[in-house]
Amino acid sequence: MHRPTQIMERALRKAGLTVIAGCDEAGRGAWAGPLVAAAVVLPENVRLPGVRDSKLLSERQRERLYGMITNKALAWNAAIITAECIDKHGVHKANLAALCQAVAELPVRAEHALIDTFHVETMPCPSTSVLHGDRNVLSIAAASVLAKVTRDRIMIELHELFPQYGFVRHKGYGTKQHQQALERFGPTPLHRTSFAPIARLAVLRAM
Repeated sequence: MHRPTQIMERALRKAGLTVIAGCDEAGRGAWAGPLVAAAVVLPENVRLPGVRDSKLLSERQRERLYGMITNKALAWNAAIITAECIDKHGVHKANLAALCQAVAELPVRAEHALIDTFHVETMPCPSTSVLHGDRNVLSIAAASVLAKVTRDRIMIELHELFPQYGFVRHKGYGTKQHQQALERFGPTPLHRTSFAPIARLAVLRAM
């Protein structure tokens, strides 16, 4: 299986930079709950066996790797954007804001950010957008794990408030179970009313 490397981080270090943050987000396509972005600054030549794109890992693997990453990282941070903010500004702007906030609020000042897929003009430091960065760049892969685990933990907590929706299982994504719960109980304040499936449901329930 392909493993992410520190090739891009090494190239930036050769250019004289030392604080390089990998960035990624989780929850962009979910129907409910927040969007979470994470930024991670890793030491040079760090070993993180098993770390890769969070989508390729099981929940149990991600939880184990979360502890490894947070223990070995020089710095890390997670930014949380609410469903209300997503509805107000749109998911794309909310996503960019989350990535920017994750880097801006690191406990160290990043000199360069490596971002999975997206170009963020408001990033507080120079940055590079990396296509498939979560699969190829170690710091981005580490950020993908932190973002996913942070968001999953939030959704598990929210399940206690709204157990009928099954957030503990689908984490707010558009599964059949989630659709059925929405049709039966209607949307909660956690649902993104700007997303088409929720908006359509609201229209139907108002008829």
